Amino acid sequence: MMKKLSKGKVWCFAIGQFGWSILAALISSWLVNYYQPDETAIADGQILFIPQGRVILGILTILGAITAFGRIFDAITDPLVASSSDKCKLKDGRRIPFMRVAAIPFALTCILTFWSPVTGTSWVNAVFLFVMITLFYLFMTMYCTPYNALIPELGADQETRMLISTSISFTYIAGMAVAYVAPVVWGMFEGFLPRVTAIRVTFTIMSLIGLVCMFVPVFTIREKDYVNAKPSEGTALHSLGATFRNHDFRVFVASDIAYFLGITMFQTALPFFVTSLLGLDESMSTVYFVLMTALSVLFYIPVNKLTPRFGKRKLILCAFVIFTVSFLYTAAFGKNLPIPPAVQGYLLCALAAPAMAIFGILPQAVVADIAECDAIETKENRAGMFYAARTFAFKLGQSIAMLMVTAFATIGTGGLGYRITAIAAACVCLLGGVLFFFYNEKKVYAKILRK
Repeated sequence: MMKKLSKGKVWCFAIGQFGWSILAALISSWLVNYYQPDETAIADGQILFIPQGRVILGILTILGAITAFGRIFDAITDPLVASSSDKCKLKDGRRIPFMRVAAIPFALTCILTFWSPVTGTSWVNAVFLFVMITLFYLFMTMYCTPYNALIPELGADQETRMLISTSISFTYIAGMAVAYVAPVVWGMFEGFLPRVTAIRVTFTIMSLIGLVCMFVPVFTIREKDYVNAKPSEGTALHSLGATFRNHDFRVFVASDIAYFLGITMFQTALPFFVTSLLGLDESMSTVYFVLMTALSVLFYIPVNKLTPRFGKRKLILCAFVIFTVSFLYTAAFGKNLPIPPAVQGYLLCALAAPAMAIFGILPQAVVADIAECDAIETKENRAGMFYAARTFAFKLGQSIAMLMVTAFATIGTGGLGYRITAIAAACVCLLGGVLFFFYNEKKVYAKILRK
């Protein structure tokens, strides 16, 4: 008989998410700021490492093209890794062995992404960045896809599943918050190091912290004690096709792409919203994100209490509306509002916090529900492929967001490009809500309860 995951083991599992979310946030939040800095950062000593502007077909920036390719490559590897994990027959389980192998190169490529070999603008740096970003996303897939596939497998019932989803949501947001503290840390190092070196040292330290945390679930959870899933036998292409034949999953993924597109545009541009639109110091982006994170945690208990009463679908739809309003409000930042600039940022934190809590907890649980329902229908456990497809949505949304943010940033003056970014983020979030409206939660629940 399989063991039930204890609360202590749930948190051991969640610490792994804390680790990889630090690495993911360093790339998603600071890559553009580092390689395509605004005038404020350049004045503070930031070096331009790659050619700037829309130099590819007059539309795309080099940075945008590199990140987009990395995500496309990643999208190709997602189903391959998922299928390999689903079919894995190693004695240590189907998921943990992949996580163990991927952790070190995942952290190492994150570090090297910011250590350009040439000091100054060079195509050599662009090629180096291209290689590092591509490898970063590959190893991210090798760790995160098996990790996420463990959620429905370790969460044998709805109570445990919600506990896992809540715990990893907390550690995910905490990891992002740590990454957002980076300007404060490198600011301290700038007292005796050049700005670029200070940033690199900061990101190296944070990446190593992430590496240690990623090893926690690998060495504290014996997968075979909790999971007795039969390895799938189909090819990657067959498994992927079977996964997308699930109508509710297609609806979820479509809305999830819109969500990640909108939230990544917002998070990537947040430092620029603070410096270019509000006219505040870049360290205030840390203050706002940490505050937003802290406020969102306050909503964790209400979200868990309200979910059994209203269901995941209704709460996620509410979160889409909240983010849409929040991003439109951000587009009006600055002198357009009769409110002190700093206060405008604080109001945004309060407005967006409930949606952050909802999206932090519930989407993972929705995928787990769909994966369990599909396993009941098809008699085949493809949890890895379901989470690979969800990871694909995450990466596709991020890649498109990077293309759009880096391109929008070059439009006009006085922060016009960043206002366009905020409006675009609001529009795609609204689209995501419309798509998710068609998710049939009642049908999914009914099949799980009949098991």
